[in-house]
Amino acid sequence: MIPLLPFYAEKLGASPFQVGWLIGAYAACQLVSGPLLGKLSDSTGRKPLLLVSQFGTFIGFMITAFAPSLLVLFIARMIDGATAGNLSLAQAYISDITKPEDRAKSFGVIGIAFGIGFLIGPAISGILAKSDYRYPVFAAAGLSALSILSTAVLLPKATPARRDGKLSLVQWGEYAKYFRDPVLATRLWQFLCFAFAFAMFTSGFPLFAERRLTWHGVPFGPYQTGFVYAWAGFLGILTQGPALGRLVKRFGEATLNRVGFAAYAVGYALLGFAHTIPALALAATVTAFGGLIRPTLTSLITKAAPRSEQGSVLGLQQSLTSVAQIAGPPFAGILIQHGALTTWGIAAAGIAGLGLVLASKSGSSEAAS
Repeated sequence: MIPLLPFYAEKLGASPFQVGWLIGAYAACQLVSGPLLGKLSDSTGRKPLLLVSQFGTFIGFMITAFAPSLLVLFIARMIDGATAGNLSLAQAYISDITKPEDRAKSFGVIGIAFGIGFLIGPAISGILAKSDYRYPVFAAAGLSALSILSTAVLLPKATPARRDGKLSLVQWGEYAKYFRDPVLATRLWQFLCFAFAFAMFTSGFPLFAERRLTWHGVPFGPYQTGFVYAWAGFLGILTQGPALGRLVKRFGEATLNRVGFAAYAVGYALLGFAHTIPALALAATVTAFGGLIRPTLTSLITKAAPRSEQGSVLGLQQSLTSVAQIAGPPFAGILIQHGALTTWGIAAAGIAGLGLVLASKSGSSEAAS
């Protein structure tokens, strides 16, 4: 679905800027639901809410497949966003059942899953879209249904650490305390930089490639874009696979986190100047090593957060992702709509560079303490 959605929206009459808002609509709903799902899961457990989240994704895909207009496509994405919380809930589940020293390796398993998804999903989507743009959506709905069944049947229950006091609905003021903690706050700002740059990349790349690159004289479409994502996914499996645990033990999570930010900053800049397939391949290869950020930074965030508030903090992390996806895609869309293709890549690189500065600063502060 990742390389397909912008093209699918364009077929329904969307401009690049509207494509950005389509992605932002999903994120806006997720911004409200993410912390609530995370906080509720601290009390009720992760599995029931994972099922709710996955069912919402399934419904969203089914409406997308039959969307007759851009408005209905917006509604489908908002339904999916309103129940979105798969990632933060899965991360909270992992945090519940793993020791702190093993979390980066365990979160890397999620990275492997993402890598496999990027390796297989976009390529299959591109192939299916050559026949009908709805076929990849049906395939995604089928996989979503399978995830519901797998969670219901195969996932064991895990009891999260209980928080003191009664559960109340999320109050946004509660999250201010996390930004008053110097270590945790710096990590959260790093994550916002990562998420914003990544949102600009994922939402803008299909439209960038369509306007900048050709394959045998044909502009890039879902088919060609899908194989670029497949290459990035393959590299993601290598960087977040079994080697991640050994790399963490040798270099530490903070160092790998900085390497990931550096890779994004350089890779996005290279992408902005790419006009040929070899230049694109180089940019995609460098950018793929940015995949080190998510597992290492998520582990660092969970270590800095109270044990009984893991779901809430990871829900906040998901909300930061939503904030980035609300602002990043429209920003990318308006740059691309006005032909500022190189500026799009440089802007994403600059934001990743800011994350690198914050990561270096926090690493120095923690070493000094």
